[in-house]
Amino acid sequence: MLFDRLLVQPEVDASERQTSAGLVIPATAQGPKRLAWAVVVAKGEHVRQVAVGDRVLFDPEERAEVEIGGTDYVLLRERDVHGVSQAETESGTTGLYL
Repeated sequence: MLFDRLLVQPEVDASERQTSAGLVIPATAQGPKRLAWAVVVAKGEHVRQVAVGDRVLFDPEERAEVEIGGTDYVLLRERDVHGVSQAETESGTTGLYL
């Protein structure tokens, strides 16, 4: 990877979602722009805030897709990452920082 780029593997988006009230929203429904989660599989030498294995939040509209070995990945700049999620700690807090 070069400079400030990240290679991420997007999480598979469910075909339909369910609201907290129990309403099912089909995949074909148009809604507001949604951000997506992905796992970082490689990073450039100048990436400072994200590590390989981190789960990151990004805008799926601003991406460059690439296929490597039959697997689809997304190429992002570090500045295009909206948030990083870490595993739950022993204290019970999530460790989500934006």
